[in-house]
Order: sequence, then structure tokens, then C-alpha cells
Amino acid sequence: MNSRGNIKVFTGNANPDLAKEIVRYLGIPLGDANVGKFSDGEISVSINESVRGGDIFLVQPICAPHINDHLMELLIMADAVRRASAARINAVIPYYGYARQDRKSKAREPITAKLIADLLSRVGMNRIITMDLHASQIPGFFDIPVDHLPGVPALAEYCIQAGYGSNCTVLSPDVGSVTRARDLATRLDAPLAIIDKRRPKPNVMEIMNIIGNIEGERIVIVDDIIDTAGTITSAAKAMMDKGALEVILCATHAVLSGPALERLAEAPVKEIILTNTIPIPQEHILPNMKILSIASLMGEAILRIHNDLSVSKLFETGDGNYKEVHILGAK
Repeated sequence: MNSRGNIKVFTGNANPDLAKEIVRYLGIPLGDANVGKFSDGEISVSINESVRGGDIFLVQPICAPHINDHLMELLIMADAVRRASAARINAVIPYYGYARQDRKSKAREPITAKLIADLLSRVGMNRIITMDLHASQIPGFFDIPVDHLPGVPALAEYCIQAGYGSNCTVLSPDVGSVTRARDLATRLDAPLAIIDKRRPKPNVMEIMNIIGNIEGERIVIVDDIIDTAGTITSAAKAMMDKGALEVILCATHAVLSGPALERLAEAPVKEIILTNTIPIPQEHILPNMKILSIASLMGEAILRIHNDLSVSKLFETGDGNYKEVHILGAK
């Protein structure tokens, strides 16, 4: 029997709808907390129930539109429950902001992903639960356990339900995404293709070569993040120019900054499949977008962590424990 107290889940203002879905899956109420601001803009946190001896989960992606406020809310919530004698503090960070600043590419650059890891560790976090980190080395930035959940199982489950399955070719938009694309291709029993690209200047992509068969194929392009959507929409256009039958875009994190929505609306794609690690305003959801909920995945991970069970078992092909994806807005 686990010696820690009951699970309690609290949320900041980054993605409260996801937190509500998670507690609904767990069958518990959302923790009672007020997270706001004082009149001068400082973050204000009040925990309005006892957390003494509890196994506390703080749900808070570090995402737009108020990235730094969301980070500070998470740090201050952790400090509040630590000082209130929580037995264990777990940060549930579906989208880990600053993850793309993971190395020095030129002199005098910070490694901000490591700085955020240090802040989370020093404030008293005991564990991090996150999803589809941009760089595989980021869990090593922490001196505490990190459960790094993949987004591919949810995307694969939807593709199978939609009838794509083996009737497609999975495309990696660059060499850095090959591992993710190979995982999706394996789950769909589909072939893999890869784009070899170069960037002559920032936010400009040139396709140098395509490895794999494209002509007459349904192409599923998968990536971790859609930010300005330049890379993934350029890849979609190139696939159609090369004779693809149709193109489907898949990504875990819908950052959707700058010209992203305009580019996606104009891109020659059948479907855009995203998850709700980052909240997407209703007015930003295009007609061909499908938003998959990760609440049951996060909820199941929380239960397994609380009971000291394996989290990786969730994602083993054919394991049977992975939950069917829920499409937000679907009846």
C-alpha cells in the first residue's frame, strides 16, 4: 500500500480545461486554489485546502500567451504546497516551454531549457511529468525523475480510427524528427519517408532531397511542434507537388504563433491533427483541425506514478492499457 496520502490536483491559469478533464478521469475534485495577480502584477497564490501528507500534482504547461506568468505560477504553487507539508510535489507540464533553447549554437547564448529545469528542481519538485520534449537530452537537465510521455500513441490511435492505418506513408519533415516518425510508422504498419532540408536563413526552408516513395501515396507528416507552421506547410506543398494523393499533418504541441493559422488555412492538407497540451482558442480551430484530448493519458500516468507502477507500459504496442483518444468537440 502506498504510504503517501491522497492524490490532489491543482492548476494554474495555463490550461485549466485540461486539468478539469484530468480530475474527471481520476474521479476526484479539482484542488481548491486561487491563482491570480496582485494589483502591481505580481503572482498571487492561495491554496484553500489541506495538502499535508498529500501526493500533489500541479497541472501547468509553460505556454503562450503568458509564458513567463505561467512559469511563475507553477513555481509559486510548488512553494506554497511544499511549505504546507505536501508529501510529494509532481509538476505536470504537458508543454515544456523554452525546450528549444536546449544548447549553445553560438557564443554567449544561454541554455534556457536547463535554467528552467534548475528552477523547478530547486523549488522543491519531486518529479516532472511532461510530453514530447523537443530535445531528447532535456530529461538529463534534471536531478529529479522525469516521466517523458510520447505524443505518438494518441496520434497513431486517431489515424487508425480514421482509417489511415497502413494505407499511408509517414513522413519526417527533417532528420531530427526521424525517431518520432519511425515510431508512428511502426504503429501504423506504414512505410517511412524523410525530407532532407537546409535552412539558408531563419524561418526559410529548402528541400534538398526526399528519401522514400511519395507519388500516389497518402502522406502523414508528423512533428512535435507546429509553431509558425513554415516547415510543415512547406513540406505539405512539396509532397503535393511530388504527386502525393493527399496530406495529413500531425503534431503534439499547437504553439501556432505568428502566421501559423494563415499558413495552415492555405496549405493543401486534408486534416490537421493536434492535441490539447496547449489550449487552442475556439476561434483558432480551423474546419479541418481535430484536437485530441490527452486527459486520460495524463490521468493514467498520474495513477501509475501515485501507485509506483510503470508508466512506460502505457505505450507498449499491443499492451492494451493505452486509452482510446477523445476528440474535443466530438459528440
